[in-house]
Amino acid sequence: MTWHLPLVPAGEPGAELTAGQDAATIRRSVLPGGVRVLTETMPGLRSATMGAWVGVGSRDETDGHFGSTHFLEHLLFKGTARRSAMDIAEAFDAVGGEANAATGKEHTCYYARVLDTDLPMAVDVITDMVTSARLDPAELETERGVILEELAMNDDDPSDVVHEQFAAAVLAGHPLGRPIGGTPDTITAVPRDAVWEHYRWHYRPETLVVAAAGGVDHDVLVDQVVRALRDGGWSLDASAAPRPRRDPHDPALEGVGADGVELTVRRAVEQANVIIGGTGLAATDDRRFVLSVLSAALGGGMSSRLFQEIRERRGLAYSTYSFASGHGGTGTFGLYAGCAPVKVDEVTALLHGELDRLADEGITQAELDRSIGQLAGGLVLGLEDSGSRMSRLGKAELVYGELLSLEESLTAIREVTTDDVRKLAGELASRPRSVVRVGPFGD
Repeated sequence: MTWHLPLVPAGEPGAELTAGQDAATIRRSVLPGGVRVLTETMPGLRSATMGAWVGVGSRDETDGHFGSTHFLEHLLFKGTARRSAMDIAEAFDAVGGEANAATGKEHTCYYARVLDTDLPMAVDVITDMVTSARLDPAELETERGVILEELAMNDDDPSDVVHEQFAAAVLAGHPLGRPIGGTPDTITAVPRDAVWEHYRWHYRPETLVVAAAGGVDHDVLVDQVVRALRDGGWSLDASAAPRPRRDPHDPALEGVGADGVELTVRRAVEQANVIIGGTGLAATDDRRFVLSVLSAALGGGMSSRLFQEIRERRGLAYSTYSFASGHGGTGTFGLYAGCAPVKVDEVTALLHGELDRLADEGITQAELDRSIGQLAGGLVLGLEDSGSRMSRLGKAELVYGELLSLEESLTAIREVTTDDVRKLAGELASRPRSVVRVGPFGD
């Protein structure tokens, strides 16, 4: 059954939930301060992955703070009141563990994978980073240079550039269209005080979700989290509730994606990269499973239409695929190919043609069955490790407000029909399209 995740203060009905899913035990507690803790205990697993999720991404940055979210992803590893950057690194290296972080458009996650016996250490260190980062001015300036190098590395990869520019074109005028990592200008310009303000405003009990999966005991983890948060100086108000999830009806999204854009970015590279597409579905849209099947049939594998038509039959590209990205209130959907610059017009026409053909004709039953099988297998295999299970918990809490069992997700995929795919393809194909090319093009 679907597991709903109500936003309630600690101690109220719904603050404690327990369910058995897929031979694992899932529990959720809302702690004082609005902190949420979710665990999935996987019998027999000697490892555990924990993540501290904060409901803030590049979308939430305001004028003067652009780039702060990505900056914080780096700076939280540079030291706290109790630990230096070396202390943090040594803590995980000494036990053969892994620690990292990821910034998105709508959330940030600091995570670690360790042996189950080392989970208390991971909880203590990650929580210390989240609550007590120093944001030392000297370290910030050093890391500013590191981030600028990271952005330069990404800018040297034309496939990264075309995806970044596509999102900016489709979502122009909205914060979702900004690059997650910031730009060289925003990273250079943002002062330490702005990063500090961004940190103090968003890194709070009501925005924090701690998710863990693997060899984990829920009650023990809750005690560890409460202790670590209080050691970090956070005040845990028993009456406080979690910060509300994003409102999917963002007025600022009105009109976003209403115009198609043609954009050419010139780079001295050997291959052209092209994406065509437009707005897609919001992350919580009920048709997201239909979109997954549609994308699998169109460009999700070696048997997909794009792969067969553009690569296998015509030999025009090595890599071609379709993709979808869902956010709060909107999303993007696109078709990509990398090809010789002299072939870019032909390939672009084929990308348009395959999307139109899918909208006009739909897919066959054989394509539907193959796509469903591909997605079902990928879903099951993707949940074989504790990291993916931890991520599923975090996104269920922050994004969806519900957690589907594996069987429910498989059922939702298997219930998709050819008619569902054709209708959605028609809707996507009828929307304004943008075309973004990156390559060695002249004027």
